[in-house]
Amino acid sequence: MEHIEKKNRGLTNNKKSSNRNRNVTLNLVMTGMFSALLIVLSQLSIPSPTGVPITLQTFAVAITGVILGWKFGLISTLIYILLGIAGLPVFANFKAGLQAIVGPTGGFIYGFILMVILCGIGAKRKNILVGILIGIIGLFGCHLLGINHYAFLSNISFWKSALLVSIPYFIKDVISIVLAFVIGRQVKKSIENYRL
Repeated sequence: MEHIEKKNRGLTNNKKSSNRNRNVTLNLVMTGMFSALLIVLSQLSIPSPTGVPITLQTFAVAITGVILGWKFGLISTLIYILLGIAGLPVFANFKAGLQAIVGPTGGFIYGFILMVILCGIGAKRKNILVGILIGIIGLFGCHLLGINHYAFLSNISFWKSALLVSIPYFIKDVISIVLAFVIGRQVKKSIENYRL
């Protein structure tokens, strides 16, 4: 009897270990996939006179946080940013290098870090509206960093910078956050069913 119990415990431990390994592998694969998604959606852009293009980056960052959670979402976003700094043309309009971070769009790029964290935290909330609100706070923080960065570079006031690089795009970005939460939660449920 004791021998059977030990055997059952061994099978249970093996199953847990196997599930853990599968989950770690899935997390690593998903992290890489979402870095790639960020790269692809960054290239779908419409240039603007201010040098800050209209892109699907906001949606990509938000859905990365919603599906991966804040930890893996942060890693995925950092990989994307580091690849760009290293010289790969991953930023909007195939820009690359440190000059992209210190250039006109730089504040938005490092603002993605705050946004992905808050979208990941928001995704944990049972109430989707509360989650979306947390994601929008992250978006607002990203825009504040983008506005300040652009104002500093262009030597203009905060409000003039906001009118040029933030306010015209903010509603579009809010819609991106909402869509990311709605779509992302459904995708996340499918992934979690696979994990079981």
